[in-house]
Amino acid sequence: MLKSKTFLKKTRAGGVMKIVREHYLRDDIGCGAPGCAACGGAHEGPVLEPQPLDPASSLCPQPHYLLPDTNVLLHQIVSVWRPGTWASVASSLRPPGSLETYVEQNQGENSNDRNDRAIRVAAKWYNEHLKKMSAENQLQVIFITNDKKNKEKAIEEGIPAFTCEEYVKSLTANPELIDRLACLSEEGNEIESGKIIFLEHLPLSKLQQGIKSGTYLQGTFRASRENYLEATVWVHGDTEENKEIILQGLKNLNRAIHEDIVAVELLPKNQWVAPSSVVLHDEGQNEDDVEKEEERERILKTVVNEKMLKPTGRVVGIIKRNWRPYCGMLSKSDIKESRRHLFTPADKRIPRIRIETRQASTLEGQRIIVAIDGWPRNSRYPNGHFVKNLGEVGDKETETEVLLLEHDVPHQPFSQAVLSFLPKMPWSITEKDMKNREDLRHLCVCSVDPPGCTDIDDALHCRELENGNLEVGVHIADVSHFIRPGNALDQESARRGTTVYLCEKRIDMVPELLSSNLCSLRCNVDRLAFSCIWEMNHNAEILKTRFTKSAINSKASLTYAEAQMRIDSTSMNDDITVSLRGLNKLAKILKKRRIEKGALTLSSPEVRFHMDSETHDPIDLQTKELRETNSMVEEFMLLANISVAKKIHEEFSEHALLRKHPAPPPSNYEILVKAAKSKNLEIKTDTAKSLADSLDRADSPTFPYLNTLLRILATRCMMQAVYFCSGMDNDFHHYGLASPIYTHFTSPIRRYADIIVHRLLAVAIGADCTYPELTDKHKLADLCKNLNFRHKMAQYAQRASVAFHTQLFFKSKGIVSEEAYILFVRKNAIVVLIPKYGLEGTVFFEEKDKPQPRLTYDDEIPSLKIEDTVFHIFDKVKVKIMLDSTNLQHQKIRMSLVEPQIPGISIPTDASSNMDINEPESKKKRLEK
Repeated sequence: MLKSKTFLKKTRAGGVMKIVREHYLRDDIGCGAPGCAACGGAHEGPVLEPQPLDPASSLCPQPHYLLPDTNVLLHQIVSVWRPGTWASVASSLRPPGSLETYVEQNQGENSNDRNDRAIRVAAKWYNEHLKKMSAENQLQVIFITNDKKNKEKAIEEGIPAFTCEEYVKSLTANPELIDRLACLSEEGNEIESGKIIFLEHLPLSKLQQGIKSGTYLQGTFRASRENYLEATVWVHGDTEENKEIILQGLKNLNRAIHEDIVAVELLPKNQWVAPSSVVLHDEGQNEDDVEKEEERERILKTVVNEKMLKPTGRVVGIIKRNWRPYCGMLSKSDIKESRRHLFTPADKRIPRIRIETRQASTLEGQRIIVAIDGWPRNSRYPNGHFVKNLGEVGDKETETEVLLLEHDVPHQPFSQAVLSFLPKMPWSITEKDMKNREDLRHLCVCSVDPPGCTDIDDALHCRELENGNLEVGVHIADVSHFIRPGNALDQESARRGTTVYLCEKRIDMVPELLSSNLCSLRCNVDRLAFSCIWEMNHNAEILKTRFTKSAINSKASLTYAEAQMRIDSTSMNDDITVSLRGLNKLAKILKKRRIEKGALTLSSPEVRFHMDSETHDPIDLQTKELRETNSMVEEFMLLANISVAKKIHEEFSEHALLRKHPAPPPSNYEILVKAAKSKNLEIKTDTAKSLADSLDRADSPTFPYLNTLLRILATRCMMQAVYFCSGMDNDFHHYGLASPIYTHFTSPIRRYADIIVHRLLAVAIGADCTYPELTDKHKLADLCKNLNFRHKMAQYAQRASVAFHTQLFFKSKGIVSEEAYILFVRKNAIVVLIPKYGLEGTVFFEEKDKPQPRLTYDDEIPSLKIEDTVFHIFDKVKVKIMLDSTNLQHQKIRMSLVEPQIPGISIPTDASSNMDINEPESKKKRLEK
């Protein structure tokens, strides 16, 4: 049956356009209930569960289906949260356009009322329809709604209807489900007799007006990890003025949560503040002790140079909540039999969440997931509800799951739909595969990677030509041959964006058959590659560049150490070794030339764990050793990326996927310049070249590690490198590499950006055909946004994995004392780096229930005076390292000062461990009993 609706619309040109909307209504869509005689047992698409809900409800004793309204679904979806929940819900919905349940909007009826009526019509139709089933198969449909009027109308129409809470409470066999009920409104579930703490959020209409007029600014709320009373708002838009706004104090943060889109009002200039140098963590037990918060806020205020003041504001409203399910631990209430408890998220940027649960004793000491429901004006913390128990705190599997969930790393097994697009085994190169491809299997190609690497992306060769010049090739796994545009495998790879490397685990971007086998350029097997080949003279000057799809056969898969050994050996002169020596010689020239142009050589301590073969616990922790061969491989990967970037931009000026590294604003360098000045050194930062030259000159014969520390600090000043579409940006420059253009081509097994670049290059050289999305700059820009997010989250997840394994290492090692260097001074702490372990930590000088030392902080130098001892950045100290397990939720490496000796502050070198540090609170209580 066809229904149509006609209306007239005025065009911009002043004309009138007739619009006809047609609805095709079908009468052949089945109800979805298995065994329904009226529908003939045949159903189009998914069917309802063959076993309807167990009649354990005291309100609905007979078997039944549930029909929730849209709002119930939206509010409660996170309570059954798991990846793919939305997809499973969408696939269960009855198709639109059914003749029996189609509802037109009545005159004067708003869309919400029409939708409510449509759901009631569907519920009524289902109940009438299911009556036709045999007596033993009789089923009922229960309508679930939290809308009072909608429920009343449903009951009037003879539809069994309950609120979500009424129904869940009726499930007497599953009382734990009550914990998973979401609160109904932002302001709901307010604390009884609680006084108003926060100002009311302005309605969206007023916020939009204010943003349009310039009264308010819209931006992303970013909470601080170090100070729970401070945040910044990164303002959206192109304006450079007031790009970042500081918020300080509970009332100015006004219930915004990390990553929310907020509206802020700038405060008058006489109320502007400087970023706080205080490290403050929310450790209070009393959930609504606001007076103590006000006392702590006064600590933030400090007399500073006027140049240090930043635009300061307050949150006036929330434009978009970006809440997600949060992992963490329950902080059980001290009140016996209390159902109300605080949940402490693993992410320190998220405030504690107040939940009600009857399972507190069971959930204590477990990692759980909690969802936020709302944040009333009279509550110090938001309200939420329990979602899921992940497992015991400290368990490796549980902690790995937590860090993957917290960093939004897609880590579910690949679906059958994805795996169906993998090549069938056994696989070999066919004649069809060799079309538009050069056979380079005769070349002496080899790969150089870290030990244990199975996803080998790249291989190299170097040989002398008859004309005396050198041919150098970078051969990259041809992943785009196996992953074709638009299929399920391609979509999943794009969603994941990158492979994530944890200490004991790798979360692949592509299935293992590709990552560790068919795409991996292992030795002595034929593999498909994408080759970038240069003809160079012996001074590493490029004479010719060509790109070709190829087939290669690597002659050796070497580690960096093995390759270095060959280069250094006086007795080895085989083809592979000669090739490596040629590559190494050219790489040194390339690096020297790159540095002369202003490329930065920065430093970041990386660690490697040695694992016990049986327990898989870390038994040793060392900083990674870098050899010449690391630099050799890096130079040719950089050269290939730059060469490819130029080529794809020549061919696709509007659609090239490139990578840029923005120059940091001058303010980023303030800490570096001040730190160098305190050691009588000058660092110039007006250009990358002047910074690089300054760092090269910053040397001290009596302090050889100083230059490394300066480079580590310079790394912290840098901006994040990002992917972008060439047609959506004008600034292509890569600051760190001092290159006018750059992209990623060399790691397609582990980066999706490289797959897109391979596709662009293949089209550019006529080796493959294009497709619409490849030349749609808006879709490419959206893709870049996801890739930048995934790349950032992968880095954070990797750091979290290192932090967890470092805790495991020191748990077994006990207390150790090591030399350290000060990286930063704060108002009440110093941040130190321990070179031996590449470990960073904070030494606090103010502790609860202990006499407070006399602290004097100078932001200009910067320095921190404790009693009569002054600390500057880069000063050498000795610290004691131990695992602090007093807070199970945030177990951390705790550092205490050993040297220099400050009475009442420093720990004697022979001080032994005590229970306060190594035993969690719950265990201490058991031992005391």
